[in-house]
Amino acid sequence: MTAATDQRETRRSARSGAIGLAGAAVSGLFGFVLAVVITRGYGPTGAGAFFAAVGLLTVATAVCTLGAETGLLWALPRRRTGATGDAARMLPVALLPPLVFAIVVAVVGLLVAPQLADGLFDRASTETVRLVQLCAVGLPVLVATGLMLAAVRGVRPIGGYVAVQFFLLPIGRPVLVGLAALASGAVLLGLAGWLVPALAALLVCAGLVAGPLGLGRGARLRAGSADWRGFWRFALPRAGSAAIDAGSMWIGVLLAVALAGQAEAGIFGAVGRYILAGQLALQGLRVAVAPQLSRLLGADRPAEAAAVHRQTTSWAIVLSWPVYLLLAVFAPGFLSIFGPEFAAGATAMTVLAVAMLVNVAVGNVQTLLLMSGHSGLHLVATLVNLTVTVSLAFWLVPRHGVLGMAVAWATGIVLENLIAATAARLVVGQPLVDRPVSVAAAATLAGVGAVSVVAVAAVGRDVAGLGTALALVGAVVIVMSALPGVRRRVWRSVRQRGG
Repeated sequence: MTAATDQRETRRSARSGAIGLAGAAVSGLFGFVLAVVITRGYGPTGAGAFFAAVGLLTVATAVCTLGAETGLLWALPRRRTGATGDAARMLPVALLPPLVFAIVVAVVGLLVAPQLADGLFDRASTETVRLVQLCAVGLPVLVATGLMLAAVRGVRPIGGYVAVQFFLLPIGRPVLVGLAALASGAVLLGLAGWLVPALAALLVCAGLVAGPLGLGRGARLRAGSADWRGFWRFALPRAGSAAIDAGSMWIGVLLAVALAGQAEAGIFGAVGRYILAGQLALQGLRVAVAPQLSRLLGADRPAEAAAVHRQTTSWAIVLSWPVYLLLAVFAPGFLSIFGPEFAAGATAMTVLAVAMLVNVAVGNVQTLLLMSGHSGLHLVATLVNLTVTVSLAFWLVPRHGVLGMAVAWATGIVLENLIAATAARLVVGQPLVDRPVSVAAAATLAGVGAVSVVAVAAVGRDVAGLGTALALVGAVVIVMSALPGVRRRVWRSVRQRGG
């Protein structure tokens, strides 16, 4: 690898990463708005039922997708698009098995809805049975939407994906859920409002992939046996890990419902919304560079792939560590926004925020593993996470409620990331941490840590302390950015790493 090619690839990832981060910021804002709408509109018990239904849908969707969404992200960048290319033939390969499976699961869900409602919620009632039935009806739509979103990301520049995943869905959901809460206060109607934007997203995605794949212009859709074997040899090991990844928080919600009740699950769901919001920078960077990593690793250019990974890890630390440090220190202030009933989750949020510092520090190592074709190694890491989380939950949640669930999940998170980071380093054969990554981590920890200590000492950990900390962080950023020497060093660093 030459310095010029390294700079070209990091420049490409810088452009995509900036767009992904902008979309993640919008998605995070409206994800928070949705959490406020749910918790304020339905209270702890109603929010627990809502979060449990969303958790059921999220886990079922990830299971029924069979890993095909990651398979599309891996396969499409390695193929030729257009009417004469071979990319279009991967659509039926990726879409048909998951959709058939989702329809079968949906039919079974409709038939056993009373039994599922009895096991999932505090008690079975007409409303909870209908919630399960609505989940079953929405399942095939969510599976199709997720697969088409992956196809959009695989064949188009990142802008199209961001428009749907980070704008249409997160903006549409709080609007429709809020209208439902104002209209009737029924959780069933709110869940319907949560599902409708997914149907709109599916239609938009279908239009976005038609042109690049040459659909309607003679593109061949009939795949050969080698296409089927190659795709599903990669995707099937990803099926299990995808279900665990997508449903990590929601598995916690479902366990909290079963072991501690809907109110505790509602509190854990509120905590989880903050924790997931902090991941949005990492998610935005992941969707930005995943096709690029697949292309580089597929062309046997691991050094360039590692350079892209290190760059995005530095960005993730600078953008996400301040969020998690503030969540850890000012958990009471954050949760009071949802209402006084949610203050019981403060210690749980601190535990999870600390675990997420580890998650961010290793970067998108899971994506690096997957795009290198080692979905089996990623499955091992996620299975360790799931086994530890569920085992500890059965032991801790009955006695400690939401805090026990947080400790169980946090332990699983840390173990998964350490295993995945070790495996990615061995597979890629290149260092995944360099001096800029270490400097970014040390500077962020020192700066935000010092500001937090001052704010807690002066005001406390409530909303006032949080506001003070945010004001101090903002003041430091403004002062530092006004210094010419700092601006020159930052710009020089960006040019060196981004080309």
